[in-house]
Amino acid sequence: MAVTTAPPATARQHTRQRPTPSRALPALKTTITAAAAYVIAFIFVFPYLVMLLTSLRPQESLREASLLPSTWEWSNLANFWSGGLAGNLMVTLKVAAGSTILVLLVALPAAYYSARHNFRGRTAFLILVLITQMFQPTAMLVGIYREFFQFGLVDSIWSLILVNGGFNLAFAVWILNAYFSSIPRELEEAAFIDGNGRFGALFRITLPLAMPGVITALIFTFIAAWNEFVVALTLTTTPENQPLTVALNSFIGQYQVDWQNLFAGSVIATIPVIILFALIERKVVGGLTAGSIK
Repeated sequence: MAVTTAPPATARQHTRQRPTPSRALPALKTTITAAAAYVIAFIFVFPYLVMLLTSLRPQESLREASLLPSTWEWSNLANFWSGGLAGNLMVTLKVAAGSTILVLLVALPAAYYSARHNFRGRTAFLILVLITQMFQPTAMLVGIYREFFQFGLVDSIWSLILVNGGFNLAFAVWILNAYFSSIPRELEEAAFIDGNGRFGALFRITLPLAMPGVITALIFTFIAAWNEFVVALTLTTTPENQPLTVALNSFIGQYQVDWQNLFAGSVIATIPVIILFALIERKVVGGLTAGSIK
């Protein structure tokens, strides 16, 4: 007959007296991290807040020391539309959207093919793509103007679309190549077995999985084309064909600067990009981390 013995009293006391893990430290760490995040966010948002408040000041109160204006001049924002800048905003939208579409049409097949095929010269191709990212439009401005002048594309929206698309193509190819490489080939092979061809597997399997990378290339290309100034200033001459970045430069005179209207236009120009980025921010984070974990 087996006799069970009770554990020693010291062991029972040790079990009962085992201290519970303290949760005060993780809570404190979370609080400090959140506070630091809010401080950093405020540092980045504060210039935009100052820009918004300055755009609502009347001309005579621009040099006031107070952060809030004594009187609010809401007509400064309305002057943006009455002054003809709405047409320049549409030009900027067309250039940014056209450049983004052009980049995706070229970068998607290039990135997909280089990610799925080990062809001869693949490494040299990717290095060449990376090298083109090192060139800046400012350093090639004279050659760009001469080339578009010979083709009769100066003072045209198409010239801005081509230049912005060309200089943002390398980044899109690298981002999409890394994302396509992180998608297993077996998923496409399973689609082949189910009767899909190459394009069917691409559009039904690969592209939906690669959508975070596509969104990342889209937002970075769109923002770069939206903010471009030097090439647009060189290639456009008539006010109707100038994007908003160039049109806002007209508020900077030789002897004075129309600060309230300049900031009002800048606030309105910033809103579409903020809305676009807020809508797809999660996809952008996923696309930037593509290929980092295998």
